[in-house]
Amino acid sequence: MAVSTIGTVLKFGTSTDSLTKLTRIKSYPDLLGAPDTIEVTDLEDEQQTFVPGVRSSDNMEFTANYTLEEYTALAANEGTDGYFQVEFGEDGKDGIFRWKGVYYVTINAGDVNAAREMTIVVTPSSKPELVSSSSSSDSDG
Repeated sequence: MAVSTIGTVLKFGTSTDSLTKLTRIKSYPDLLGAPDTIEVTDLEDEQQTFVPGVRSSDNMEFTANYTLEEYTALAANEGTDGYFQVEFGEDGKDGIFRWKGVYYVTINAGDVNAAREMTIVVTPSSKPELVSSSSSSDSDG
């Protein structure tokens, strides 16, 4: 069964207890990427062989609708180290992922008849991890 992206929210706080909503999200990046591979082929092998390497940690870009109020609130905490949380579904019912990092906000270029958007660029300092899945705790049994 497919699950909608409606209700996806990005939160930020200087501690896990102070997480508050930054903005509703229109699009989000891959949260968990595959590790790079290291080639371990030697001259006796007939086939290339690889082992898992380090998981890359690129900047994460989240797109949101632009409003002056939300942009001003986001810009006030730019560059602050803290915790990020993405909640899928209403109150994270489809999963909550959390990690550490720092963010900056940019205003996107505009087109005719297009929505005004901004991008929140997060540089992670830890791996996003699933911290809650309320659907697993809301079982009827």
